[in-house]
Amino acid sequence: MRYFRIDYRNGKRRDSIVLEASSKIDAIKLFQQRTLGVMLSVKEVSKPLSIVMEKWIETFRSPVKNRRIAQEPYIAALRQIAVMLDAGIPINQAIEEAVRSTDDEMLRSILKNVLADVESGISLSEAVEPYGRQLGNLSLSMFHLGEQTGTLSESIIKLADILEQIQENRRQLIRATRYPLFTIFAMLVAFTVVILMVIPQFQELFAESGAELPYPTQFLIWIEHALVYYGPYILVGAFLMATGFSYLYKKYDRVRLKTDEWLLRVYIVGKVTHYAMIGRFVYIFNVLLHSGIPITDALDAAVGVVDNAYMRERLSGVKRAIEEGRPLYSGFEESNMFKNMITQMIKAGEQGGALTTMLEKVTRYYQNRYQYIVDNVASMIEPILIAAIAGFVLVLALGIFLPMWSMAEAMGM
Repeated sequence: MRYFRIDYRNGKRRDSIVLEASSKIDAIKLFQQRTLGVMLSVKEVSKPLSIVMEKWIETFRSPVKNRRIAQEPYIAALRQIAVMLDAGIPINQAIEEAVRSTDDEMLRSILKNVLADVESGISLSEAVEPYGRQLGNLSLSMFHLGEQTGTLSESIIKLADILEQIQENRRQLIRATRYPLFTIFAMLVAFTVVILMVIPQFQELFAESGAELPYPTQFLIWIEHALVYYGPYILVGAFLMATGFSYLYKKYDRVRLKTDEWLLRVYIVGKVTHYAMIGRFVYIFNVLLHSGIPITDALDAAVGVVDNAYMRERLSGVKRAIEEGRPLYSGFEESNMFKNMITQMIKAGEQGGALTTMLEKVTRYYQNRYQYIVDNVASMIEPILIAAIAGFVLVLALGIFLPMWSMAEAMGM
């Protein structure tokens, strides 16, 4: 949209107004509809700061945020709506009851807006389309499928099942990483306490001796000095760096792609991300394909739930292969996201007319691989934790005891 400032006269008083319109003619029509006075001039201007601030305040106050909705209340609302639809209750009454039942403010606001659109005669799939960022492309596809096939309640139940499976995978990963993360946090706290409270006491003792301090001790004193005198600046700098990187990650596709590609190479994190995203992609693609959605639409929806930008870009090539008239397995092969065994399984299923059956086996393979890593993540991280603890103890021991031994030798003990 463009902005136009219109100067006008109302009696003896001159005034101006800024209107938002697609063209100068539309701006003049809007002004004439308001009957503010006699128009004197029309000039295109940049977006006024007052409008920017007004929209920012409106966005800030709005319960509908530019992020994904909380999954647990959303899944509960979906199941409630599906049960009521299956019982023969009209869609508007089912949504209205879901509005009353949910405690999530953002979900309640979205459902209210969807209910108003549905009662005005708009279909459910059209009503939820403006909330693709909040609900996800998968939700839009399933709602559209349900209305097209006349099985809206079944589509909503399948959608709830898929979202619940994704949510359960996330819970498993959080549970598996809780102990290692707590251990790392405890080590950092212990190291900071020792540096800030123990090292200064020994520093005074070492200074009185006048002996030359070994490098481990100098290192500990340097860290203590940095934390005491520059600690707040370090925290502020870390916060600014994290904020800046987050902005660049969201703003620029190249930064997001490179970061997500690098994450796939990180120990444990890369494998967990790969198996989780690929398993989710294949599972949703198979469910949608089995439900009757066209293969290109099913691929779009499946790619949309992949959070890793690099993997999402590579998997988008599968759809291009279909659009170019090539077989599905060639798109899987060119993505470089699947092992040769998987592409051969897809090829066999596609050529043998049992694609969905083969996709189910592929889904189980990735789910089993993901489950194995989640179940053993603590034992995989354990060597790193042991090495970190050993390094922590070694640095402290060398930094404290080496100068004490030097002092003892100097005193002839």
